[in-house]
Amino acid sequence: MFDFRRDVVSAPLGFAPDWPAPAPVRALVTERSGGVGDGRYATLNLATHVGDAAAAVAANRARLRAALPSEPRWLEQVHGSTVLDLDRQGSALPPADGAVTARAGTVCAVLTADCLPVLLCDRAGRRVGVAHAGWRGLLRGVLPAAVAALDSDPSDLLAWLGPAIAPDAYEVGADVRDAYLAVDASAAAHFAPNGRGRWQADLYGLARASLAAAGVAAVFGGDFCTFAESGRFFSHRREPPCGRMATLIWLAEK
Repeated sequence: MFDFRRDVVSAPLGFAPDWPAPAPVRALVTERSGGVGDGRYATLNLATHVGDAAAAVAANRARLRAALPSEPRWLEQVHGSTVLDLDRQGSALPPADGAVTARAGTVCAVLTADCLPVLLCDRAGRRVGVAHAGWRGLLRGVLPAAVAALDSDPSDLLAWLGPAIAPDAYEVGADVRDAYLAVDASAAAHFAPNGRGRWQADLYGLARASLAAAGVAAVFGGDFCTFAESGRFFSHRREPPCGRMATLIWLAEK
């Protein structure tokens, strides 16, 4: 029988997020070690679209699947704001950057390597979701879309911000900052000028602001840096092309 603490927390695939989620909620974030990949994909790449050997990805996904109650519902991520209710979807999923479920054993998943994965759940442990939030997705409203898809009072939700690139490592051009300021002038607080005439963007700060605007006050995590923690995480900014980590969430089966 599947046992979360035995088969996930203690397995060398990653870690369980540190947040006060209710008992039925299960989550896992994979790291870059524990798989079979080579070179820049070493070793636990879970993405099929980054140039890694198909056999290695299949082996890594099989290892992950063995620690989960079901096969993750992998998304075709497009840096947009579409969030799917997996309980209403068939086997073929349209492109999306987030997913929610209220069905026990259904595993929501996103892949990242600098972009921000965000977990969500309600305090009763009845609904869970995950979103892929890069700067484009945040700008396009993927987090408010995920909050709305959960169909719960936003004040009753918990959020956890997973491994992403930190501000000191994330340089962007003025076009990115200008796009945010055109929507919300207060976004300027999340861009710091550097000596190269460009800007250091704070994905974590932008995500917190987006969640707050959507009514979510209980936000945890947000203290990682995929770029700096090279032994732990893949980073597209550090070594493109590279592998991808998975951030997964589901409800325990009774």
